Amino acid sequence: MRKSLIAGNWKMHATHLDAIQMVQKLSLRLEFADHDRVDVVVCPPFTALRSTQTVIEADRLMINLGAQNCYWEESGAYTGEVSPAMLKKLSVRFVIVGHSERRQIFSESDSDVNKKVKAVVAADMTPILCVGETAEDYDAGATREKVGFQIQAGLKGLTADQVSKLVIAYEPIWAIGTGKTASADDAGAMATFVRETVIDDFGSVGDDVRVLYGGSVKPGNIAGLMAKRDIDGALVGGASLDPDTFASIVRYWV
Repeated sequence: MRKSLIAGNWKMHATHLDAIQMVQKLSLRLEFADHDRVDVVVCPPFTALRSTQTVIEADRLMINLGAQNCYWEESGAYTGEVSPAMLKKLSVRFVIVGHSERRQIFSESDSDVNKKVKAVVAADMTPILCVGETAEDYDAGATREKVGFQIQAGLKGLTADQVSKLVIAYEPIWAIGTGKTASADDAGAMATFVRETVIDDFGSVGDDVRVLYGGSVKPGNIAGLMAKRDIDGALVGGASLDPDTFASIVRYWV
């Protein structure tokens, strides 16, 4: 059985002081039984990672720390970049890789994403590989072609054992931050396609990969999404910034 995973991507929001309050408030709204059912991850900006780590460890919170990005080199003359080794020392467990905003705004290529996936795996952390189509892809009926290519390119060169431990987040780009959400049926069908693509390339370990849905996830639509067989959780954007709202998403069955 795949354990559910709900990850909050705070994007470029929250100072380190804000992050301390946010993670403390979130922890107070979750019960021990919630963590038995769901792996909860928060992904603050780089400047808030250390403060968030300190709170999680000092208060022994059952919340996992994630990062929003990294570079693929361990060290070097790469001004402004953060390496997987640096994140590992902060007890980061999950790293978002290939988010559409990184691909579109910062021109990350599929090759760049693949290098980051490999670097995160090599540092013994778990990549959350993001894939998804644009509105133009969707209108042209090219969703599966686009997503399938991103999966194959992102996982190139990995072993089946490495792939089995990964997380893949399907996020239709036209739904991110727009208030639009794919229907539960469409999201579920795409999650199944993601899993089948992994199985085609890597065998039965594809059944172990956790597949998330992302794109305007809210308390009102999470239960319908989670009812789909191949959706194992969600990558939550704006709704993760409010502890009450995010807790409601984590406790989607209540």
